Amino acid sequence: MSEHAGADLAFRAGATYDGAPGTAAAARAFADGFLAEAQTRYGVPVTAALAGLVRLVVSELVTNAVKYAPGPCLLDLELTVDDIRVTVWDTEARLPAPRSPDPARIGQHGLEIVLAVCRRYDIERHAGGKRVRAHLPLD
Repeated sequence: MSEHAGADLAFRAGATYDGAPGTAAAARAFADGFLAEAQTRYGVPVTAALAGLVRLVVSELVTNAVKYAPGPCLLDLELTVDDIRVTVWDTEARLPAPRSPDPARIGQHGLEIVLAVCRRYDIERHAGGKRVRAHLPLD
């Protein structure tokens, strides 16, 4: 990506959600807008595959925040020279843990999915909740 942007590239956008029905859909639409602006403003080649992965990770992380954390959640998206970072802040202090794969289990595969498609994943506890961040490669 360095041929498309300077070494100091950092484009960020954030949104706050209250957890009402439709939150995950609104977060996916926000991600679409972010990717469109990254492509227009910085010439980042946003493939259909990349857009799909970003929407998937946003959807899974925001859905988990809405489902398991009381109160609002924040979504931050950041474009760097080599990745897109999807960060969700919520009010639940308990850290999510991936479950063992189980094809017979209905639901609760979100974290498994995120871990399968991201380059790096980290979680930090913060006062009043936690921050979950997934790094998706641009290439």
